[in-house]
Amino acid sequence: MNPLECIYTRRSVRSFTDQDVPQSAVLEIIKAGTWAPSGLNNQPWRFVIVKDMDIRSKMAQLTKYQRIIEAAPVCIAVFIDKDAMYNDVKDHQAMGACIQNMLLAAHAMGFGAVWIGEILKNGQEVLELLELSDKIELMAVVAIGYPTSRTQHSTRKDYKTLILKEF
Repeated sequence: MNPLECIYTRRSVRSFTDQDVPQSAVLEIIKAGTWAPSGLNNQPWRFVIVKDMDIRSKMAQLTKYQRIIEAAPVCIAVFIDKDAMYNDVKDHQAMGACIQNMLLAAHAMGFGAVWIGEILKNGQEVLELLELSDKIELMAVVAIGYPTSRTQHSTRKDYKTLILKEF
């Protein structure tokens, strides 16, 4: 799949089969995330792989998207390492690029994935559940699995209407 096709055909997938995602694929998705650009190449991202159903169920209680986390065979909690940060805006932009790389990699590999941000309101509880230091902060949970269907559709505003000026 060429990069533009991957970008234009990726959709948020919220329904998964119960088929396991191979560990090698999970690691490849994380690796793709780590190749996102970051200011000063500080690479502030950190990851926790959550396959255990008991942990996923407890994590699912911390978001209104409970069914997605429980249905996904694997979730990757994505964190920013506060000690690695040097600029709040640039580092948070890097985290978005990291997560987008992960979503594109999952799609290119034939998986479905969705970026769950609503759980951030309970980020401290996620840290406690996963027994992590408060030196990191939750940025998202990425739910990954084999999609039950590929019928997701989306529209975008005409990009030309979003251009404010051209000099």
